[in-house]
Amino acid sequence: MENQLAYTKAIALLHKVSTPKGFTAAAVVEDNYCRIWTRDSVVCGLAALLTNDEKLIVTFKNSLVTIWDNQHATGFLPSNVDENNKVSYGGTAGRADAPAWAIIGLCMYSMHTKDGTILTTYEPNVNLALQVMDVWEFNGKHLMYVPQSGDWADEYIQHGYVLFDQLLRLWALQLAAKVYNNKIFATKATQIKTTIENNFFYREDADNWYALNMIHQKEEVPKSFWWMGFNPAQIYVQFDLQANALAVLLKIGTVAQQKSCMDFIQSLLEERNSMLPSFWPAVEYKDREMDELKNNFAYRFRNKPGEFHNAGLWPVWNGLMCAALKVSGKEMLQKKLFEMMVDAVAVNNFEMNECYNAQTNIACGVHECAWSAAGIIFSEKAHELFN
Repeated sequence: MENQLAYTKAIALLHKVSTPKGFTAAAVVEDNYCRIWTRDSVVCGLAALLTNDEKLIVTFKNSLVTIWDNQHATGFLPSNVDENNKVSYGGTAGRADAPAWAIIGLCMYSMHTKDGTILTTYEPNVNLALQVMDVWEFNGKHLMYVPQSGDWADEYIQHGYVLFDQLLRLWALQLAAKVYNNKIFATKATQIKTTIENNFFYREDADNWYALNMIHQKEEVPKSFWWMGFNPAQIYVQFDLQANALAVLLKIGTVAQQKSCMDFIQSLLEERNSMLPSFWPAVEYKDREMDELKNNFAYRFRNKPGEFHNAGLWPVWNGLMCAALKVSGKEMLQKKLFEMMVDAVAVNNFEMNECYNAQTNIACGVHECAWSAAGIIFSEKAHELFN
C-alpha cells in the first residue's frame, strides 16, 4: 500500500512542477531549482512517458521545445532556462551531459508518441549537438573530456573521461541511430562502446589502453565494478552508482563483468541496509580531495561526508539502480531497495527530498525535488526504457 502511495505522490509532484515551458527541478523556490534544467526535465520526462499520463507527456514536449529552441549556435545545450527565457549554459564550466540528455529525451519522446514531426524539426540541432560532443573528444579517440562541474554532480571532484557522461553519449547515439536510421551514428556508438569496455574495468593485459599512465595505476584500482573515470593524473577509484546502473542497463561489458558489478552492488546494499550512495566511499575531511569539495559550490557548502554529491543518497539514481537490479534478475533486491527509497521519501507526508545523509538517512537536500519523484517511477518501470 505504501509503495503504491509513493507512486501516486510521485506523479502528483510531477504535475506540481509542470509549467508551460516544461518541468522545473523542484516545486520550491530555492536557489535555481525553479528553472527548466535540460538534465532534470528530461529525467522527469522519461518518468512521464512511463506513467502514460497525457498531461505530463505534454509537459515533457514543452521541456524539449524549451531546451532545443535555446541551443547555442555552436551546438551545446542549455544548463537551464528560467521563466523569463533567460538561458544559462553553465556556471564556471559548461554542462557536458546536456547534449546527450536532450537527444535521449527527444528520441524517447518521439518513439513513445510516434511524433515524427519533432524529430524532423530538430534534426539539424541533433546533428550539431552530436558534432559538439565529437569536438569535446579533443583527440578523436571516442571519449569526451568532461570539465569539473560539467555534469549532474556539479560540486564534486571528477573531471576528465567520466564514465557516466560517456554512457549518456552512447545511449544518445544509439537512440539517434535508431530514430534517424543513421549508420554513421550507429558506427560511432559502437566505437564508443568498445572504448568504454576497454578502459573502465580492470583487466590484466595492456592492449588498447586509452593512455599509458593507466597501466602503472591499474593495480591500485577496483576490480569488481566500472570505474568512475580517469584523467591524465589519476584513475578515480570511487564507486559511481549511476554509472554502474547505466552500464548494466546498456549491456556494457562481458557477462562476467556484469555479474561482478551486480555482486558488488548486492554486497554494498546488504552491508549498508539503506539506499545506495551515489559515490562511495565519502571524501573525508582528512582527504586531499576535500580541498576541492570545500571550494566548489555556488550557494553554500553541501558536500559534508555522506551528504549531497559526497556519498549522499539520491532517490533518482537509486531508482535507476532498481531497474538494473530488475534486468539482472535480482528482483528481491530491487524490491528491498525500492522499499528503502519509499521509507526515505515518505517522511513529512512524502516530502520527496533531493538527497539523504548516508549515515542517518536524514534529508539533506531540497524538498519536493522533481527527479526524486522520477526515481520512484524509475524503480518499477525504468527497465522499459532500455528494451
